[in-house]
Amino acid sequence: MRSFFLLLLIATNALAADKVKMTLNWVPEPEFGGIYAAKNNGAFAKHNLDVEIVPGGAGTPTWQLVANGKTDFAVASADEVFIARSQGADVTTIFATYQTCPQGIMVHASRGFKTIADVFKSGTIAMEPGLPYVNFLKEKYGFGNVKIVAYDGGPGNFLANKDFSQQCFITSEPIAAKKQGSDPQVFLIADSGYNPYTAVIITTGKIAKENPAMVRNMFEALQEGWRAYLDNPKPANAVMGKLNPDMDQDTFMAAAEAQKPLIETDWTKQHGLGTMDPKRWEELGRQLVDLKVVEKPVPAQHCFVDVNK
Repeated sequence: MRSFFLLLLIATNALAADKVKMTLNWVPEPEFGGIYAAKNNGAFAKHNLDVEIVPGGAGTPTWQLVANGKTDFAVASADEVFIARSQGADVTTIFATYQTCPQGIMVHASRGFKTIADVFKSGTIAMEPGLPYVNFLKEKYGFGNVKIVAYDGGPGNFLANKDFSQQCFITSEPIAAKKQGSDPQVFLIADSGYNPYTAVIITTGKIAKENPAMVRNMFEALQEGWRAYLDNPKPANAVMGKLNPDMDQDTFMAAAEAQKPLIETDWTKQHGLGTMDPKRWEELGRQLVDLKVVEKPVPAQHCFVDVNK
């Protein structure tokens, strides 16, 4: 009888889901739709994961939280991973949501710009100084013909001034500006040649090495979650809408539609949602050294894990 209960206890423990924490770098919005879909439709549970999703906000230090063991997984960007590794943090990437970076420059369509290079020929541009992509744009196009001002959030100045351009996420400011009757046109930063994976899911190298089964479960659950969200975002939008009542459901749907081609690309159709190309990591590493964002090269292979191997 004792042996029976011992076996039962072992079996119960083997079936117990891995309890993990996933920390976002912003409030619940469509850029996290696949995460909430995986929670809502049971994909996490199917893959033996009990995931606590923790919303973030402006300045949430997600890679630091991962490195310090405060969270098991988090959302960051690929350039942040290089920065973290350059500072000795044990951070690595397991899933890349946005294959094309959603960061862009929003301009008025009435100005007739044809390429992102035109944006830097005249007018005022609001951007956050010091960000890697801002440094890249300055190196490539120069800021001598434009006035650079600090980005203060929202489209207020954009709406008031036809010669005003600003940084944006394709899923956010352009939708807000259009709803208020403006004529936003977006040039993606990726068009300039700087295209880091964005909304990547990170964990520690230690977790990836010591618990590869859990990491693979997370990867597969996220793939299923994003597949579900891309096919039908409404259920997860309803969940996120309760957590983020400042965004209405029409805006949730507009953002979900805007981000689709940035998440599902020719690459993912061949290799799978969330998968990554090592060559892109190597290129980003070289760019960050050239921009002096990191002082010395960081091995690209330390910045991501191919869970399919």
